[in-house]
Amino acid sequence: MTKSKMTYGNTEATGSRIGPILAVFQPLLSCSVGRWAPLPLRLIVGYGFAAHGFAKLFRGGDNFTGILHAMGLPMPHVFAWLTIVTEIVGGICVLLGALLPIVSIPMAIVLLVAIFTVHLPYGFSSIKLQAITPDGAHFGQPGYETDLLYLAGLAVLVLGGSGPFAIDNWLLRRLAAASGAVSGVPGKADLDA
Repeated sequence: MTKSKMTYGNTEATGSRIGPILAVFQPLLSCSVGRWAPLPLRLIVGYGFAAHGFAKLFRGGDNFTGILHAMGLPMPHVFAWLTIVTEIVGGICVLLGALLPIVSIPMAIVLLVAIFTVHLPYGFSSIKLQAITPDGAHFGQPGYETDLLYLAGLAVLVLGGSGPFAIDNWLLRRLAAASGAVSGVPGKADLDA
């Protein structure tokens, strides 16, 4: 009995030290702060896609077409421009939180094609340090890790919502107001006025 009381007493003492620490983080875990979580995800996923699309565009669409042709993909010219447009338009839409459930489909297709045609043979890791020389670090071919991170980011944004400052939120409010006006039932916007 005495031993179990000591264990309980130690747990209680430990719990009393952890309680104030958890209390500091409680505001960060609350729903009001948690609703901001999609914003940094939107910024990095959207910027990443747009940056890759603009890089392909500024190097010239024919340059990317040549890469796709060398890989043996059918209709390389068509797929090069579809990829560039998907990355730029999709990236901008993700940044703005606009039409995420729709634009995420072609974006996911681009990522899956990249995984299975380029990155899969090189394994999981995207960073493969091979050597450090006086000229700097030298890296091997990137694996599919980054593509999976982008896919996960898109999935979270589609399933969890775009978060604050998203055009999707404005569109949903407009649709709700319009459907309420059509059915004769006041929408939330009508009730707030």
